[in-house]
Amino acid sequence: MGTRKQRERQEPLWYRTELAEAPGHPFYRRLNQVLEKAGFDPYCEQRCREHYHESLGRPSLAPGVYFRLMLIGFFEGIGSERGIAWRVADSLSLREFLGFGLDERTPDHVTISRTRRLLDEGVHQAVFGWVLRELARRGLLKGKTIGIDATTLEANAAMKSIERRDTAESYTEYLRRLAKAEGIDEKDEAALRRMDRKRTKRMSNQEWVNPHDPEAEITRMKDGCTHLAYKAEQAVDLQTGAIVAVTTHGGATGDTESIRETLPMAGAVLSKIAEWGVRSYVSEPERGRRQWAGQPEEQAAVYANRRRITGGRGLTLLRQRGERSERPFAHQFETGAGRRLHVRGRENVHKKLLVQAAACNLALLLRSMLGAGTPKGLRDRVAALLFALLRALLAYPTHRRLTGEVLDKPTLTLSRLRNSTPPNVRCRQRVGSVAVGTVVAHRPPHRSVRAELPHTAPTSDA
Repeated sequence: MGTRKQRERQEPLWYRTELAEAPGHPFYRRLNQVLEKAGFDPYCEQRCREHYHESLGRPSLAPGVYFRLMLIGFFEGIGSERGIAWRVADSLSLREFLGFGLDERTPDHVTISRTRRLLDEGVHQAVFGWVLRELARRGLLKGKTIGIDATTLEANAAMKSIERRDTAESYTEYLRRLAKAEGIDEKDEAALRRMDRKRTKRMSNQEWVNPHDPEAEITRMKDGCTHLAYKAEQAVDLQTGAIVAVTTHGGATGDTESIRETLPMAGAVLSKIAEWGVRSYVSEPERGRRQWAGQPEEQAAVYANRRRITGGRGLTLLRQRGERSERPFAHQFETGAGRRLHVRGRENVHKKLLVQAAACNLALLLRSMLGAGTPKGLRDRVAALLFALLRALLAYPTHRRLTGEVLDKPTLTLSRLRNSTPPNVRCRQRVGSVAVGTVVAHRPPHRSVRAELPHTAPTSDA
């Protein structure tokens, strides 16, 4: 198994100055310091040792390097492993982050994807847990109030490729069979499209499946389009914004079913939620009048939840849901380029989501240290600071104008000195035959200038 320690090598002595070097990105240098100080590489190597052979096979990708590659996808906004490989090969700062020299070949997308398939789901869950423990050690995990939310992700499968489960015929073949049964020319493509638009159809997951990704389900997305999709559900600490649990389901899975897996992973048991003393605040849509005949316990639970969500505490939690629970979705799937999946199968999708959530938690940790959670965020923060300093310098005048006059003459009179001396300035001037001592001018609250002159005796020029 390749380790990060084995990758360390002595620098060449005679031609080192001829190679191009980069100082490294400050964000990735800081991230490397955090990971190395916490023992990230030894933990990954120990956890992944059972998946590697000591001598057989081709030279492997070190576990720490593999997980760093997956983190780069989040921080750089790259969704595919092929794009990550291209970006790493092109960037000197990312080479330094991974520990590759300029004369070394970086991992290609085949090596990255094969390593992902060989490392099981438990390894990715362990790395996610390691990041979560690091957050708890630094005080960024409270665990008192947990919010659960879900979103849909477009699968790496097309609706045009679906086929029926019973007959294994494609959608076009199915339309032609229906047209033939109704007496329509099955070879007329325009007639087939007209018939398809007019007929009442329902794309059921019990009848249709994609052969390339059977676990993806037909789902109506938030924009109204229908795609094959997966559902990502996660539990978030509403006090800090840290992600504490991640689960993956088919796109058509309901919230009442998926929450039974997400909530126990967050540290509770849904079936006995009242016995454990956990108070729930579940958003309830408008359902109209409901019939509760023979369901007294369910009625009491729904009415109690309805009272809680309309109270002050419930309204506060709903506001925190938009700020804390939905913000990680924007970081992971919008700026992190995870809305469109590039892997297939629920297991591979879950591995991807676990690494995305771990990267989001690391961004939260770095945001508490640097004020920015991504390289672009750090660059924007530095640019904003420089522009603020530039505005401050441009706004500060060269001469303070207190009476409308500018001190442009070297010879001052006592009257002008009293009215034009800048505040908080100590000076010594000789006015005529009077030695003016230390003049301390300050600005009182009414923005007037006052000069205090000590009494001195006239002196002769001799």
